[in-house]
Amino acid sequence: MHSADIDVVFSSQDIVILNKPSGLLMHATQRQEKDTVAAWVAKHYPECVRIGDAGRGGIVHRLDRETSGLVVIARTQEAYNVLKEMFATRTIQKGYYALVWGIPQGDKGVIEKSITAHQGKRRTVEPWSQKEPNTVRDAKTEWRRIMSLGTHYTLLDVAPKTGRMHQIRVHLASIGHPVVCDALYAKKKVCPKELGRLFLHAYRLCIPYKKNTIDIAIPLADDLHRFVESFSP
Repeated sequence: MHSADIDVVFSSQDIVILNKPSGLLMHATQRQEKDTVAAWVAKHYPECVRIGDAGRGGIVHRLDRETSGLVVIARTQEAYNVLKEMFATRTIQKGYYALVWGIPQGDKGVIEKSITAHQGKRRTVEPWSQKEPNTVRDAKTEWRRIMSLGTHYTLLDVAPKTGRMHQIRVHLASIGHPVVCDALYAKKKVCPKELGRLFLHAYRLCIPYKKNTIDIAIPLADDLHRFVESFSP
């Protein structure tokens, strides 16, 4: 996918909400990629270039490269500051669709496991761990079962209550149900050829901004929808 595939799903004087396709980086890495969300924002909303922390370009939060879905962009410094504080205080509600391996026990659950960096990845930390406190971040994820797809997969509605890097992927892997096609946390699983990418989609953002509540929800990305539909009788 390319930045040309980005859709604007909400726009105001203060905020823009985009639907990011899978495969697109938020910002350039050391390889200096030119096709990124940040580059697209700079082209279409040039006022955002100087918004936020250095190099952020108005982007308040991030999605992993292979994750598709909703991203909020601030068009003013005031909006950036407000949104950043709301993410920090967990005021903004987020919803994701995740397809996981296996059938989790029960129809819903809560995962509360701290997360730390480990050899270029993230992993959960047990309460009795001797890890230094400043390297460990608390994390909480709620999930609800939507449907099972055959005997191998389950579609979940996931709500991260904190915003740690790779949180959903790490937490679901920690309970034995990693996200399908997760090359980092489910290496021993074979990614279905019909899918070919991480099945994680940020479908909802609910932002109580000023006197209004911006509540945006989008359907599954087309490729993910086709994979789910392939299991229909």
